[in-house]
Amino acid sequence: MQVRQISVFMENRAGRLREITGALAKAGINLRALSLADTSDFGILRLIVDKPDKAVDVLRGEGFTLRENTVIACVIRDTPGGLHKVLNVLADVNISVEYMYGFLGKHEHEAVMIIRVEAAEQAIAALLKAGMTLLKGEQIYSM
Repeated sequence: MQVRQISVFMENRAGRLREITGALAKAGINLRALSLADTSDFGILRLIVDKPDKAVDVLRGEGFTLRENTVIACVIRDTPGGLHKVLNVLADVNISVEYMYGFLGKHEHEAVMIIRVEAAEQAIAALLKAGMTLLKGEQIYSM
C-alpha cells in the first residue's frame, strides 16, 4: 500500500529544476505528483513518477543527489472536511504527518493526497480500519 517517492536535493539556482525535468522528459518519464520546498541555499524536489527505477537511474546518471522513500497515497473525498477526516484518523493513533502534497490527478471523482508519516504501517492499518481507500504504487504510476 505504499508508493515510491524520489527526493532530489538541488542547489537553489536558476534553471536547476528545468535540468531535472528535462532529464526525465528526455528519458520518457512522466511526472505523477511533485512537491518543491526550498531555502535560500537548496531545495528538495519530491517526485512520484510513472517509472521510478528508470528515474532513479537517469537522475543519478546526471549527477543529482537523491533519496528514495515511501509515502501513502490516500483517496480523500473531494468535499469540505475530506482531509480533516483523514487527519483525525491519524491523530487518533498518535501519528504525525511529516509532510503531504496533492496528487496531480484524481481517482474517479475524489482527490488523492500523498502523505509521509514515520509509522507508515500503523498509519495504513488505521486508515484502512477507518474505511479510507489507499492506492498502490502501480495504481498511481499508471494514472
